[in-house]
Amino acid sequence: MNRNLIFIFISFFVIISACYAPKQNDNSSRSTPSAESVSSQNILNFIEAIEKNKNELHSLMIMRHGKIIAEGWWNPYQPDLKHTVYSTSKSFTSTAIGFAVSEKRLSLNDKVISFFLKDVPDVISPNLSALTVKDLITMSAGQEPDPTFDIVTRDSNWVKSFLATPIKNKPGTKFLYNTLATYMLSAIVQKVTGEKVIDYLKPRLFEPLKIESMDWEVDPQGRNTGGWGLRLKTEDMAKFGQFYLQKGKWNNMQLLPAEWIEDATSFKIDQAPGLPQSTKDSSDWMQGYCYQFWRCRNNGYRADGAFGQYIIVLPDKDAVIVITSETPDMQDVLNLVWEYLLPAFENENSNLNKEIDEKLGDKLVTLALPLFPASKPSKITNTIQNKTYAIARNQFNIDSLKFFFNQTECTLNINAGPEEYKLAFGSGKWIPGETKKAGPSLLSMAKEANSGLPPFKIAGNYQWKNDSILELKLRYIESPHSELMVCTFNKDNISIDVSRSFDFGSQKTKLQGILKK
Repeated sequence: MNRNLIFIFISFFVIISACYAPKQNDNSSRSTPSAESVSSQNILNFIEAIEKNKNELHSLMIMRHGKIIAEGWWNPYQPDLKHTVYSTSKSFTSTAIGFAVSEKRLSLNDKVISFFLKDVPDVISPNLSALTVKDLITMSAGQEPDPTFDIVTRDSNWVKSFLATPIKNKPGTKFLYNTLATYMLSAIVQKVTGEKVIDYLKPRLFEPLKIESMDWEVDPQGRNTGGWGLRLKTEDMAKFGQFYLQKGKWNNMQLLPAEWIEDATSFKIDQAPGLPQSTKDSSDWMQGYCYQFWRCRNNGYRADGAFGQYIIVLPDKDAVIVITSETPDMQDVLNLVWEYLLPAFENENSNLNKEIDEKLGDKLVTLALPLFPASKPSKITNTIQNKTYAIARNQFNIDSLKFFFNQTECTLNINAGPEEYKLAFGSGKWIPGETKKAGPSLLSMAKEANSGLPPFKIAGNYQWKNDSILELKLRYIESPHSELMVCTFNKDNISIDVSRSFDFGSQKTKLQGILKK
């Protein structure tokens, strides 16, 4: 056979093979809601309901049949930014355990103390001796109360402190949410693989799914925190959900056994066995706990992080819903998902509605969080311009402040011990930037908090409320949180009320200062 005929034959074979090959899903395809039999109007109604209530969303992404059909970010949040996912990190740690089990590096029945013989207490109780990996992964370690905050803020060897904490209940018998139990899973992965969880997952999960630029906090011993501290993009969260929806398969490759996916997302333990069924039926936190996933109502399951970081997987609808947010009522967000988004998928026989699709598309690209409007300069601007205020002793260790103004920007210089921070705020707009000044966080008091993370992305906005009150809003746009500084000037004195968004107005810290002569 001559070479031309061979080439034609091979080319024909490749074309035929491609036509009949199963569809490859690398999560890069986009579609419209109508094309995937989803109601755009329902999605619009969901967004409008969210924007009318107390919940602040930062991003929304919806997938159907393996395609992204709706995506939006509330400015100044953006698609290319990571987002702190808090306890959604737990589901990634659980996945690392799944890979380690599939590679026979450990089993769920392994005793926890077997991995840390140098860190066990002198006297090993029967309950500690019995504690298994499965008890950790199902949140039934038996400790009560949860020792997480006390240990991570006090001690440097979290493994040793966890093992020294008394186990009140027989392991495996009682659910109690215990974030340090997830940390122990991370420590176990590092012990048996020699790699931090994030590094262990790279070739097995992150690289195949094309998840990049993620980062994860570490403890004082250099282990990933496991139960929190992961930051990744909204689309990366959606890929993870789709990976689970596809039972561990990606691009026709079975990365993680389907049996593990089934096991990891099925009911394992009842959070409140004595609770009336009617109460359970109204709560997405009472549907059963899995392997660091929560069961949902409507036969779904989710990865779930504080303040509303959600990866919701709905197998019956072949759908994934991702939400990042800051909300004081996480159940309320899920209630709105069930009220508006769940019925959107019950649209199988609908005709294409390009007009509503376009209306939704227009809405999604114009999403924005409220910001202070542009304001005229205060009459005292020249008086305080480039002047230094000495700040009385305070919990933030701030020594002094200095303000700079032009027509549309305010720059605040903060001196705190050896550190100097320069923060920019826009009038009627956000000024993006980055800083080494750590923002609000639930675990900001942990030893080595934020260790392993780069400088923080921020956006600032300000207004003069009147001639003596300056309001400065600083959003940490790779986290759910922001800070508000209300500065009141009175002759040579300044008082500053500092509030954190996640306190939702319940707490303020007051700083006092005086103009340096």
